[in-house]
Amino acid sequence: MESLTSLSCVELAAAIRERHATCVAATEATLERAHAVQPKLNCFLRIDDDSALAAAHLGDKEIARGYVRGPLHGVPMAHKDMYYRRGVVSTCGSKIMRETPAPGTAKVLELLDAAGAIQFGVLNMAEFAMGPTGHNWHYGHCRNPWNTERITGGSSSGSGASVAARANFAALGSDTGGSVRLPAAFCGISGVRPTHGLVSVENILPLCPTLDTVGPLTRTVGDAALILEVIAQRAFPLKSVKGLRIGRPRQLFYDGCDSEIAAAMDASLEVFRRLGATVTDIDLPDLSLWTAAGAVVHAAEANPFHDEWFRTRPQDYSPQVRERLEKGRPVLALDYVKAMQARGPAIAAFCKAIFSKVDLVHGPVVSFQTPTIAETDVSTGEAAAQMLGRFVRLTRPISYLGLPVVVANAGFTRDGMPIGMQLIAPPFDEATALSAGHAFQRATDWHVRAPRQDLRHR
Repeated sequence: MESLTSLSCVELAAAIRERHATCVAATEATLERAHAVQPKLNCFLRIDDDSALAAAHLGDKEIARGYVRGPLHGVPMAHKDMYYRRGVVSTCGSKIMRETPAPGTAKVLELLDAAGAIQFGVLNMAEFAMGPTGHNWHYGHCRNPWNTERITGGSSSGSGASVAARANFAALGSDTGGSVRLPAAFCGISGVRPTHGLVSVENILPLCPTLDTVGPLTRTVGDAALILEVIAQRAFPLKSVKGLRIGRPRQLFYDGCDSEIAAAMDASLEVFRRLGATVTDIDLPDLSLWTAAGAVVHAAEANPFHDEWFRTRPQDYSPQVRERLEKGRPVLALDYVKAMQARGPAIAAFCKAIFSKVDLVHGPVVSFQTPTIAETDVSTGEAAAQMLGRFVRLTRPISYLGLPVVVANAGFTRDGMPIGMQLIAPPFDEATALSAGHAFQRATDWHVRAPRQDLRHR
Protein backbone atom coordinates (compact mmCIF):
# COMPACT_ATOMS: atom_id res chain seq x y z
CA MET A 1 0.00 0.00 0.00
CA GLU A 2 2.68 2.52 1.02
CA SER A 3 4.71 1.97 -2.15
CA LEU A 4 1.76 2.93 -4.37
CA THR A 5 0.98 6.10 -2.41
CA SER A 6 4.61 7.18 -2.69
CA LEU A 7 4.47 7.36 -6.50
CA SER A 8 3.93 10.53 -8.50
CA CYS A 9 0.93 10.94 -10.81
CA VAL A 10 3.14 10.32 -13.82
CA GLU A 11 4.60 7.18 -12.26
CA LEU A 12 1.26 5.79 -11.12
CA ALA A 13 -0.43 6.42 -14.47
CA ALA A 14 2.42 4.62 -16.24
CA ALA A 15 2.27 1.69 -13.81
CA ILE A 16 -1.47 1.29 -14.44
CA ARG A 17 -1.11 1.51 -18.22
CA GLU A 18 1.69 -1.07 -18.14
CA ARG A 19 -0.35 -3.28 -15.76
CA HIS A 20 2.21 -3.13 -12.95
CA ALA A 21 -0.54 -1.70 -10.73
CA THR A 22 -4.33 -1.66 -10.81
CA CYS A 23 -6.82 1.16 -10.46
CA VAL A 24 -8.43 -0.67 -7.55
CA ALA A 25 -5.15 -1.14 -5.67
CA ALA A 26 -4.23 2.52 -6.15
CA THR A 27 -7.66 3.69 -5.02
CA GLU A 28 -7.74 1.39 -2.00
CA ALA A 29 -4.30 2.57 -0.92
CA THR A 30 -5.29 6.21 -1.32
CA LEU A 31 -8.55 5.79 0.59
CA GLU A 32 -6.72 4.02 3.41
CA ARG A 33 -4.20 6.84 3.66
CA ALA A 34 -6.90 9.53 3.41
CA HIS A 35 -8.87 8.05 6.30
CA ALA A 36 -5.67 7.68 8.33
CA VAL A 37 -4.61 11.33 8.00
CA GLN A 38 -8.02 12.97 8.21
CA PRO A 39 -8.32 12.99 12.05
CA LYS A 40 -4.94 14.74 12.27
CA LEU A 41 -5.09 17.11 9.31
CA ASN A 42 -8.79 17.80 8.68
CA CYS A 43 -7.98 18.19 5.00
CA PHE A 44 -11.05 16.38 3.59
CA LEU A 45 -14.63 17.54 3.75
CA ARG A 46 -15.89 14.30 2.19
CA ILE A 47 -14.34 10.98 1.19
CA ASP A 48 -16.39 9.02 -1.36
CA ASP A 49 -15.22 5.43 -0.89
CA ASP A 50 -18.02 3.61 -2.73
CA SER A 51 -18.15 5.74 -5.87
CA ALA A 52 -14.35 5.86 -6.12
CA LEU A 53 -14.01 2.08 -5.84
CA ALA A 54 -16.78 1.58 -8.41
CA ALA A 55 -14.92 3.86 -10.82
CA ALA A 56 -11.67 2.00 -10.10
CA HIS A 57 -13.23 -1.39 -10.89
CA LEU A 58 -14.53 0.04 -14.17
CA GLY A 59 -11.08 1.44 -14.92
CA ASP A 60 -9.49 -1.99 -14.48
CA LYS A 61 -12.07 -3.58 -16.77
CA GLU A 62 -11.25 -0.98 -19.40
CA ILE A 63 -7.52 -1.64 -19.06
CA ALA A 64 -8.17 -5.38 -19.43
CA ARG A 65 -9.90 -4.63 -22.74
CA GLY A 66 -6.92 -2.56 -23.86
CA TYR A 67 -8.77 0.74 -23.49
CA VAL A 68 -7.01 3.65 -21.79
CA ARG A 69 -9.16 6.75 -21.32
CA GLY A 70 -6.28 9.16 -21.17
CA PRO A 71 -3.02 10.10 -19.48
CA LEU A 72 -4.51 9.98 -15.95
CA HIS A 73 -6.34 6.65 -16.25
CA GLY A 74 -6.89 5.28 -12.74
CA VAL A 75 -5.15 8.08 -10.83
CA PRO A 76 -7.13 8.96 -7.63
CA MET A 77 -7.64 12.65 -6.96
CA ALA A 78 -9.65 14.85 -4.62
CA HIS A 79 -10.24 18.54 -5.23
CA LYS A 80 -10.96 21.77 -3.42
CA ASP A 81 -14.67 21.83 -2.63
CA MET A 82 -15.50 24.63 -5.07
CA TYR A 83 -15.53 22.63 -8.31
CA TYR A 84 -19.16 21.87 -9.03
CA ARG A 85 -20.64 18.51 -10.06
CA ARG A 86 -24.19 18.48 -11.30
CA GLY A 87 -26.56 17.38 -8.55
CA VAL A 88 -23.87 17.33 -5.84
CA VAL A 89 -23.43 19.92 -3.09
CA SER A 90 -20.22 21.93 -3.16
CA THR A 91 -19.88 23.74 0.16
CA CYS A 92 -17.13 26.12 -0.97
CA GLY A 93 -16.00 25.93 2.66
CA SER A 94 -19.14 27.81 3.72
CA LYS A 95 -22.25 27.29 5.78
CA ILE A 96 -24.42 28.92 3.14
CA MET A 97 -23.65 26.70 0.14
CA ARG A 98 -23.97 23.34 1.87
CA GLU A 99 -27.68 23.38 1.15
CA THR A 100 -28.01 23.39 -2.65
CA PRO A 101 -26.82 20.82 -5.25
CA ALA A 102 -24.81 22.28 -8.13
CA PRO A 103 -26.66 22.89 -11.41
CA GLY A 104 -23.72 21.92 -13.63
CA THR A 105 -20.29 20.31 -13.69
CA ALA A 106 -17.02 22.23 -13.83
CA LYS A 107 -15.33 22.05 -17.22
CA VAL A 108 -12.03 21.13 -15.57
CA LEU A 109 -13.63 18.15 -13.81
CA GLU A 110 -15.09 16.99 -17.11
CA LEU A 111 -11.61 17.15 -18.65
CA LEU A 112 -10.05 15.21 -15.77
CA ASP A 113 -12.84 12.60 -16.00
CA ALA A 114 -12.18 12.21 -19.72
CA ALA A 115 -8.46 11.78 -19.00
CA GLY A 116 -9.29 8.85 -16.68
CA ALA A 117 -8.78 10.41 -13.25
CA ILE A 118 -10.87 9.04 -10.38
CA GLN A 119 -12.27 11.64 -7.98
CA PHE A 120 -12.53 10.16 -4.48
CA GLY A 121 -13.48 13.18 -2.38
CA VAL A 122 -13.51 16.92 -1.80
CA LEU A 123 -11.13 19.03 0.23
CA ASN A 124 -11.26 21.60 2.98
CA MET A 125 -10.69 25.22 2.00
CA ALA A 126 -11.01 28.73 3.33
CA GLU A 127 -14.62 29.88 3.39
CA PHE A 128 -15.57 31.10 -0.10
CA ALA A 129 -11.84 30.95 -0.95
CA MET A 130 -11.29 34.11 1.12
CA GLY A 131 -8.34 33.41 3.40
CA PRO A 132 -4.57 32.94 3.03
CA THR A 133 -3.89 30.73 6.05
CA GLY A 134 -6.10 27.61 5.93
CA HIS A 135 -8.42 28.55 8.78
CA ASN A 136 -12.08 27.59 8.44
CA TRP A 137 -14.48 28.50 11.24
CA HIS A 138 -17.31 26.30 9.89
CA TYR A 139 -15.52 22.98 9.27
CA GLY A 140 -12.40 23.32 11.36
CA HIS A 141 -8.94 24.50 10.45
CA CYS A 142 -6.75 22.47 8.10
CA ARG A 143 -3.36 21.41 9.46
CA ASN A 144 0.09 21.13 7.94
CA PRO A 145 1.40 17.53 7.69
CA TRP A 146 4.96 18.67 8.40
CA ASN A 147 3.83 20.06 11.75
CA THR A 148 0.16 19.94 12.66
CA GLU A 149 0.43 23.05 14.84
CA ARG A 150 1.29 25.14 11.76
CA ILE A 151 -0.82 26.52 8.94
CA THR A 152 -1.16 25.02 5.48
CA GLY A 153 -1.66 28.28 3.64
CA GLY A 154 -4.91 29.05 1.87
CA SER A 155 -7.30 29.18 0.42
CA SER A 156 -6.51 25.77 -1.15
CA SER A 157 -5.60 24.39 2.27
CA GLY A 158 -6.89 20.82 1.92
CA SER A 159 -5.30 20.58 -1.52
CA GLY A 160 -1.86 21.39 -0.14
CA ALA A 161 -2.14 19.23 2.98
CA SER A 162 -3.59 16.12 1.32
CA VAL A 163 -1.02 16.03 -1.48
CA ALA A 164 1.90 16.64 0.89
CA ALA A 165 0.65 13.90 3.25
CA ARG A 166 0.59 11.38 0.35
CA ALA A 167 -3.18 11.02 0.86
CA ASN A 168 -3.96 12.42 -2.59
CA PHE A 169 -2.06 12.19 -5.86
CA ALA A 170 -3.05 15.66 -7.06
CA ALA A 171 -5.63 18.33 -6.40
CA LEU A 172 -7.12 21.29 -8.16
CA GLY A 173 -6.80 24.54 -6.31
CA SER A 174 -7.63 28.08 -7.28
CA ASP A 175 -5.44 31.16 -7.20
CA THR A 176 -6.81 34.69 -7.08
CA GLY A 177 -4.26 36.34 -4.82
CA GLY A 178 -1.99 33.40 -3.97
CA SER A 179 -4.24 30.46 -3.11
CA VAL A 180 -2.25 27.84 -5.06
CA ARG A 181 1.17 29.35 -4.39
CA LEU A 182 0.82 29.72 -0.62
CA PRO A 183 -0.30 26.11 0.16
CA ALA A 184 2.30 24.74 -2.27
CA ALA A 185 5.03 26.69 -0.47
CA PHE A 186 3.93 25.98 3.10
CA CYS A 187 3.23 22.28 2.44
CA GLY A 188 6.38 21.62 0.38
CA ILE A 189 4.76 20.56 -2.89
CA SER A 190 4.52 21.85 -6.47
CA GLY A 191 1.85 24.16 -7.83
CA VAL A 192 0.95 26.23 -10.86
CA ARG A 193 -0.94 29.47 -11.18
CA PRO A 194 -1.52 29.60 -14.96
CA THR A 195 -1.88 32.71 -17.07
CA HIS A 196 -5.25 34.28 -16.38
CA GLY A 197 -7.76 32.95 -18.91
CA LEU A 198 -5.76 29.86 -19.89
CA VAL A 199 -7.93 27.38 -17.94
CA SER A 200 -11.74 27.38 -17.86
CA VAL A 201 -13.44 28.64 -14.70
CA GLU A 202 -16.86 27.44 -15.85
CA ASN A 203 -19.01 26.07 -13.04
CA ILE A 204 -16.67 26.86 -10.18
CA LEU A 205 -17.02 29.29 -7.29
CA PRO A 206 -16.30 32.83 -8.51
CA LEU A 207 -14.25 35.10 -6.27
CA CYS A 208 -12.79 37.82 -8.48
CA PRO A 209 -13.25 36.96 -12.17
CA THR A 210 -10.55 39.36 -13.35
CA LEU A 211 -7.95 37.54 -11.21
CA ASP A 212 -9.37 34.01 -10.71
CA THR A 213 -7.32 31.09 -12.05
CA VAL A 214 -7.49 27.30 -11.76
CA GLY A 215 -4.28 25.37 -11.15
CA PRO A 216 -2.99 22.02 -9.89
CA LEU A 217 -1.16 21.20 -6.65
CA THR A 218 0.99 18.10 -7.09
CA ARG A 219 3.94 16.16 -5.76
CA THR A 220 6.22 17.11 -8.66
CA VAL A 221 6.44 19.78 -11.33
CA GLY A 222 6.21 17.00 -13.92
CA ASP A 223 2.84 16.02 -12.45
CA ALA A 224 1.72 19.65 -12.56
CA ALA A 225 2.69 19.89 -16.23
CA LEU A 226 0.69 16.75 -17.04
CA ILE A 227 -2.45 17.94 -15.25
CA LEU A 228 -2.15 21.43 -16.70
CA GLU A 229 -1.97 19.89 -20.17
CA VAL A 230 -5.27 18.11 -19.47
CA ILE A 231 -7.19 21.08 -18.06
CA ALA A 232 -5.71 23.68 -20.46
CA GLN A 233 -5.98 21.35 -23.47
CA ARG A 234 -2.53 22.22 -24.77
CA ALA A 235 0.99 20.81 -24.50
CA PHE A 236 3.76 22.14 -22.29
CA PRO A 237 6.96 20.45 -23.49
CA LEU A 238 9.66 20.22 -20.83
CA LYS A 239 13.00 21.34 -22.21
CA SER A 240 16.58 22.01 -21.14
CA VAL A 241 17.28 25.11 -19.09
CA LYS A 242 20.76 25.58 -20.53
CA GLY A 243 21.04 29.23 -21.52
CA LEU A 244 17.90 30.20 -19.59
CA ARG A 245 18.04 33.73 -18.20
CA ILE A 246 16.79 33.97 -14.60
CA GLY A 247 16.24 37.27 -12.82
CA ARG A 248 16.78 37.78 -9.09
CA PRO A 249 14.80 40.86 -7.99
CA ARG A 250 16.60 43.59 -6.07
CA GLN A 251 13.29 45.03 -4.83
CA LEU A 252 10.40 43.67 -2.76
CA PHE A 253 11.14 39.93 -2.62
CA TYR A 254 14.02 40.15 -0.16
CA ASP A 255 12.88 43.16 1.87
CA GLY A 256 12.90 41.86 5.45
CA CYS A 257 13.31 38.31 4.21
CA ASP A 258 14.04 35.57 6.76
CA SER A 259 17.70 34.57 6.55
CA GLU A 260 16.98 30.84 6.12
CA ILE A 261 14.59 31.54 3.27
CA ALA A 262 17.06 33.88 1.59
CA ALA A 263 19.80 31.23 1.91
CA ALA A 264 17.54 28.60 0.34
CA MET A 265 16.81 30.95 -2.57
CA ASP A 266 20.55 31.52 -3.10
CA ALA A 267 21.16 27.76 -3.03
CA SER A 268 18.39 27.14 -5.56
CA LEU A 269 19.85 29.75 -7.89
CA GLU A 270 23.21 27.99 -7.64
CA VAL A 271 21.48 24.80 -8.82
CA PHE A 272 20.19 26.65 -11.87
CA ARG A 273 23.67 27.98 -12.57
CA ARG A 274 25.04 24.42 -12.50
CA LEU A 275 22.32 23.42 -14.97
CA GLY A 276 23.55 26.05 -17.42
CA ALA A 277 21.25 28.97 -16.67
CA THR A 278 22.47 32.50 -16.09
CA VAL A 279 21.33 34.49 -13.06
CA THR A 280 21.10 38.27 -13.17
CA ASP A 281 20.04 40.78 -10.54
CA ILE A 282 17.14 42.82 -11.90
CA ASP A 283 15.32 46.00 -10.91
CA LEU A 284 11.56 45.67 -10.65
CA PRO A 285 9.15 48.50 -11.36
CA ASP A 286 7.34 49.90 -8.32
CA LEU A 287 4.72 47.20 -7.71
CA SER A 288 2.97 48.96 -4.84
CA LEU A 289 0.44 50.74 -7.07
CA TRP A 290 -0.35 47.47 -8.85
CA THR A 291 -0.78 45.70 -5.51
CA ALA A 292 -3.21 48.40 -4.43
CA ALA A 293 -5.06 48.19 -7.74
CA GLY A 294 -5.33 44.42 -7.37
CA ALA A 295 -6.82 44.87 -3.91
CA VAL A 296 -9.45 47.28 -5.31
CA VAL A 297 -10.41 44.85 -8.10
CA HIS A 298 -10.59 41.96 -5.63
CA ALA A 299 -12.76 43.89 -3.16
CA ALA A 300 -15.16 45.17 -5.81
CA GLU A 301 -15.63 41.91 -7.73
CA ALA A 302 -16.04 39.67 -4.67
CA ASN A 303 -19.25 41.36 -3.58
CA PRO A 304 -21.80 40.82 -6.40
CA PHE A 305 -21.85 37.03 -5.93
CA HIS A 306 -22.61 37.49 -2.24
CA ASP A 307 -24.98 40.44 -2.43
CA GLU A 308 -28.27 38.68 -1.59
CA TRP A 309 -26.80 36.42 1.09
CA PHE A 310 -24.90 39.32 2.61
CA ARG A 311 -28.16 41.24 3.03
CA THR A 312 -30.31 38.30 4.19
CA ARG A 313 -27.87 35.92 5.94
CA PRO A 314 -24.92 37.94 7.27
CA GLN A 315 -24.83 35.79 10.41
CA ASP A 316 -23.92 32.73 8.32
CA TYR A 317 -20.55 34.19 7.32
CA SER A 318 -17.56 33.89 9.60
CA PRO A 319 -16.46 37.25 11.05
CA GLN A 320 -13.32 37.40 8.87
CA VAL A 321 -15.16 36.85 5.58
CA ARG A 322 -18.01 39.14 6.57
CA GLU A 323 -15.56 41.92 7.40
CA ARG A 324 -13.69 41.51 4.10
CA LEU A 325 -16.95 41.74 2.17
CA GLU A 326 -18.05 44.78 4.18
CA LYS A 327 -14.81 46.59 3.35
CA GLY A 328 -15.31 45.85 -0.34
CA ARG A 329 -18.86 47.15 -0.61
CA PRO A 330 -17.99 50.89 -0.46
CA VAL A 331 -15.42 50.66 -3.30
CA LEU A 332 -16.21 53.46 -5.73
CA ALA A 333 -16.97 52.64 -9.35
CA LEU A 334 -14.39 55.27 -10.32
CA ASP A 335 -11.62 53.48 -8.37
CA TYR A 336 -12.60 50.11 -9.84
CA VAL A 337 -12.60 51.45 -13.41
CA LYS A 338 -9.21 53.10 -12.88
CA ALA A 339 -7.77 49.85 -11.49
CA MET A 340 -9.09 47.91 -14.47
CA GLN A 341 -7.87 50.50 -17.00
CA ALA A 342 -4.40 50.42 -15.49
CA ARG A 343 -4.07 46.64 -15.78
CA GLY A 344 -3.28 46.33 -19.49
CA PRO A 345 -0.59 49.03 -19.46
CA ALA A 346 0.84 47.53 -16.25
CA ILE A 347 1.22 44.10 -17.87
CA ALA A 348 2.85 45.64 -20.94
CA ALA A 349 5.21 47.77 -18.84
CA PHE A 350 6.28 44.84 -16.66
CA CYS A 351 6.90 42.55 -19.61
CA LYS A 352 8.90 45.22 -21.44
CA ALA A 353 10.99 46.09 -18.39
CA ILE A 354 11.62 42.54 -17.19
CA PHE A 355 11.06 39.90 -19.84
CA SER A 356 13.12 41.76 -22.40
CA LYS A 357 16.11 41.02 -20.13
CA VAL A 358 15.30 37.65 -18.50
CA ASP A 359 13.10 34.62 -19.21
CA LEU A 360 11.94 34.03 -15.63
CA VAL A 361 11.78 35.91 -12.33
CA HIS A 362 12.83 33.83 -9.32
CA GLY A 363 12.06 34.51 -5.67
CA PRO A 364 10.47 33.23 -2.47
CA VAL A 365 6.70 32.78 -2.24
CA VAL A 366 6.71 34.35 1.23
CA SER A 367 9.53 36.03 3.11
CA PHE A 368 8.70 34.58 6.55
CA GLN A 369 8.69 31.12 8.12
CA THR A 370 5.49 29.09 8.49
CA PRO A 371 3.49 30.47 11.43
CA THR A 372 1.30 28.44 13.73
CA ILE A 373 -2.47 28.15 13.49
CA ALA A 374 -2.80 29.91 16.86
CA GLU A 375 -0.58 32.82 15.81
CA THR A 376 -2.72 33.49 12.74
CA ASP A 377 -6.14 32.86 14.28
CA VAL A 378 -7.16 36.48 13.79
CA SER A 379 -10.68 36.92 12.47
CA THR A 380 -11.30 40.68 12.33
CA GLY A 381 -9.85 44.12 12.78
CA GLU A 382 -6.59 45.72 11.77
CA ALA A 383 -4.60 42.64 12.77
CA ALA A 384 -6.50 40.55 10.21
CA ALA A 385 -5.90 43.14 7.48
CA GLN A 386 -2.19 43.29 8.27
CA MET A 387 -1.94 39.51 8.23
CA LEU A 388 -3.61 39.31 4.80
CA GLY A 389 -1.25 41.94 3.40
CA ARG A 390 1.77 40.11 4.79
CA PHE A 391 0.76 36.80 3.22
CA VAL A 392 0.03 38.09 -0.28
CA ARG A 393 2.78 40.73 -0.49
CA LEU A 394 4.81 38.66 -2.98
CA THR A 395 1.87 37.05 -4.77
CA ARG A 396 -0.90 39.64 -5.24
CA PRO A 397 0.98 41.96 -7.63
CA ILE A 398 1.66 38.99 -9.93
CA SER A 399 -2.04 38.09 -9.77
CA TYR A 400 -2.96 41.60 -10.90
CA LEU A 401 -0.61 41.18 -13.86
CA GLY A 402 -2.18 37.79 -14.67
CA LEU A 403 1.22 36.11 -15.10
CA PRO A 404 1.90 32.36 -14.85
CA VAL A 405 3.85 31.09 -11.84
CA VAL A 406 5.31 27.69 -10.94
CA VAL A 407 6.09 26.91 -7.29
CA ALA A 408 8.46 24.20 -6.07
CA ASN A 409 10.00 23.26 -2.75
CA ALA A 410 13.51 24.69 -2.44
CA GLY A 411 14.50 23.25 0.94
CA PHE A 412 13.58 23.22 4.62
CA THR A 413 14.10 25.44 7.62
CA ARG A 414 15.96 24.23 10.70
CA ASP A 415 12.50 23.56 12.18
CA GLY A 416 11.76 21.14 9.34
CA MET A 417 9.26 23.32 7.46
CA PRO A 418 9.30 23.65 3.66
CA ILE A 419 10.56 26.73 1.81
CA GLY A 420 8.83 27.55 -1.47
CA MET A 421 10.32 29.29 -4.50
CA GLN A 422 8.30 30.80 -7.31
CA LEU A 423 9.23 31.05 -10.98
CA ILE A 424 7.34 33.83 -12.75
CA ALA A 425 7.05 33.71 -16.54
CA PRO A 426 5.68 35.93 -19.33
CA PRO A 427 2.01 35.49 -20.27
CA PHE A 428 1.23 32.03 -21.68
CA ASP A 429 4.83 30.84 -21.25
CA GLU A 430 4.03 28.19 -18.64
CA ALA A 431 6.35 25.81 -20.51
CA THR A 432 9.48 27.75 -19.56
CA ALA A 433 8.59 27.93 -15.87
CA LEU A 434 7.57 24.26 -15.82
CA SER A 435 10.81 23.29 -17.56
CA ALA A 436 12.85 25.18 -14.98
CA GLY A 437 10.97 23.67 -12.05
CA HIS A 438 11.26 20.16 -13.53
CA ALA A 439 14.99 20.56 -14.15
CA PHE A 440 15.47 21.82 -10.60
CA GLN A 441 13.69 18.76 -9.21
CA ARG A 442 15.75 16.39 -11.35
CA ALA A 443 18.86 17.96 -9.80
CA THR A 444 17.61 17.98 -6.17
CA ASP A 445 15.61 15.76 -3.84
CA TRP A 446 13.56 18.25 -1.84
CA HIS A 447 10.36 17.22 -3.62
CA VAL A 448 10.69 13.51 -2.76
CA ARG A 449 10.91 14.15 0.97
CA ALA A 450 7.62 13.46 2.71
CA PRO A 451 6.18 14.08 6.18
CA ARG A 452 6.41 11.26 8.68
CA GLN A 453 3.77 8.59 8.15
CA ASP A 454 2.42 9.25 11.64
CA LEU A 455 2.45 13.03 10.93
CA ARG A 456 4.25 13.85 14.14
CA HIS A 457 6.60 16.79 13.91
CA ARG A 458 10.10 15.73 12.93
